[in-house]
Amino acid sequence: MSLSHHADHMNHTMSGTMPSSVHPPEHYHPTTSPGHNHEGGMMMMMDMTFHFSYKNVPLLFSGLVINTPGEMAGAFVAVFFLAMFYEGLKIARECLLRKSQVSIRYNSMPVPGPNGTILMETHKTVGQQMLSFPHLLQTVLHIIQVVVSYFLMLIFMTYNGYLCIAVAAGAGTGYFFFSWKKAVVVDITEHCH
Repeated sequence: MSLSHHADHMNHTMSGTMPSSVHPPEHYHPTTSPGHNHEGGMMMMMDMTFHFSYKNVPLLFSGLVINTPGEMAGAFVAVFFLAMFYEGLKIARECLLRKSQVSIRYNSMPVPGPNGTILMETHKTVGQQMLSFPHLLQTVLHIIQVVVSYFLMLIFMTYNGYLCIAVAAGAGTGYFFFSWKKAVVVDITEHCH
């Protein structure tokens, strides 16, 4: 099928009976190359502009499609809590890392002080063993964090305004509730030269 014939076919297929939630063909970009048909000749189209629709909104998996306001509300809540979970997981991993640090070493070295005196500056070095339960747990949690972050990215890339708001609001709420526990360490001996 030639490209011009394909465009004529798309215009003919998309005209006439378009639901109100579907945008004109120029707002769509095919997810397959011309000439490759899916499901009886219909090509799958993906909206590439932000929209506020609740009909025919795919959510991560081909069998998970939002078609009603109730389904959108449920998806909004689920995505909101997934984004909150992601923020909580990031903070939890930091806390676990601090608790699991082993082999603390203190190194002291002389530094010049005022009036020709010599001061001893102490640095703490913290290590972790590779073949330990805490490191294995961190690895598993890291994998979960990466997968959840890609899910959130793909949800945002649906360009559905409701789902994008759910991702942003969930991440902000999660940060608000979990980040206050994050300890900020300030080294009073640190200075610029």
